[in-house]
Amino acid sequence: MVFTQYYLECLSQASYLVGDETSGLAVVVDPRRDVGEYVRDAEAAGLRIAYVIETHVHADFLSGHLELASKTGADIVYGEAVDTEIPVRRAVDGERIELGEVTLEVLATPGHTPESISIVVWERPDDEVPYGVLTGDTLFIGDVGRPDLLSSVGVTAEDLAGRLYESLHDKLLTLPDDTRVFPAHGAGSACGKNLSTETSSTIGIQRRTNYALAPMTKDRFVEVVTEGQPSAPAYFSYDAEANRTPHDLLDDQAPTVLDLDAVLAAQADGAVVLDVRGPTDFACGHLAGSVNVGLDGRFAEAVGNVVAPTDQIALVADEGQGAEARVRLGRIGFDNVVGVIEGPEAGLAARSEVSRRASRVTAAELDQLRAADQPLQILDVRGPGERLEGAIDGSLHIPMAELRSRADEIDPEVPIVVHCAGGYRSSIAASWLRAHGADDVSDLLGGYGAWADQHAPA
Repeated sequence: MVFTQYYLECLSQASYLVGDETSGLAVVVDPRRDVGEYVRDAEAAGLRIAYVIETHVHADFLSGHLELASKTGADIVYGEAVDTEIPVRRAVDGERIELGEVTLEVLATPGHTPESISIVVWERPDDEVPYGVLTGDTLFIGDVGRPDLLSSVGVTAEDLAGRLYESLHDKLLTLPDDTRVFPAHGAGSACGKNLSTETSSTIGIQRRTNYALAPMTKDRFVEVVTEGQPSAPAYFSYDAEANRTPHDLLDDQAPTVLDLDAVLAAQADGAVVLDVRGPTDFACGHLAGSVNVGLDGRFAEAVGNVVAPTDQIALVADEGQGAEARVRLGRIGFDNVVGVIEGPEAGLAARSEVSRRASRVTAAELDQLRAADQPLQILDVRGPGERLEGAIDGSLHIPMAELRSRADEIDPEVPIVVHCAGGYRSSIAASWLRAHGADDVSDLLGGYGAWADQHAPA
């Protein structure tokens, strides 16, 4: 058997290649949209990708099922309950897909979504213990899938949580304790609230250590898994719909090179100028009205919180980063990149009328601002769970994922200091607020961590 896990840190997303060397057949499970690595690895192992299996309709990224089907001719497989406009093979509960000796068993495990499935991997069909189970977003390491993402389309979180309880206890927890667990996401994903940094485990370990699998009634389980979920990024509903419908394939070529005048023209026509340099470089000089989302962080997810999927995007990047930025945007279906200007510092320095510097304050400077007899808004863009660890007195809490929808709670005429945990998200939020009319906006260097250190007991 060939079994490979591909883990994409920036989206906390795992996908899998499973193949049988004797038959030469393989499947890819939950692929990302840039599919070249799967194709190359399969060819190197002498495998033909016959199936693309989706454990559910993903909301946090645009899947690569269409790309893989186009490149390999593979059939796209979903659970029987899927609602899709794409031609797919619907796999029923208990169905076995034979690759040769290697056999995949489909388990219907609704709860995160109605169509969710898990895939039990048998290295040999007569083994007493399966090699592992690909659990999608049903069971994570340290957590279970959130059941509330479909509330906007009339499926209640309580109903899905009840079905999730049954899927866990009647299906997954009946597998032998030695069965390896391979989920679709890890720590940092907004698809759960307590995901581990580990990318695999076993049924037995999860049975003993996963808070959601502790002995409890179904009613209590529903309460536990529906409370305290992080705000879903704004683009999730867009990606969930896009994954159900036909759409253009990923264009992974380097974007068109633009000069500063072309970027200004695109901006005048309504394009978002997205500066993907780090917060420090952005603060030292950037194009007025641009939004800063550093490529080194959770880039695509962060962009999806402050840019609409239909927006035209003009990129500002360091030398050689345009292609990477375009692919990472494409992973969440943000395909409207009009071009890129790379290494913009010299051009901006020569055009002072269109360049700006960003204000950043230290924790000590924030204390001075708070002590002054002047109006001040402190905006906390951390998630709900982070806020529970402590907060600056009097701060307004609007998680990053809710900034666009709750911007009317912020007075653009009153000075604003934005903070997150360490400084990455605050630069994003501060730049977005400036781009949308707020004049006096600073972000807190070092975030809440720096402020907490400043105020720690001596």
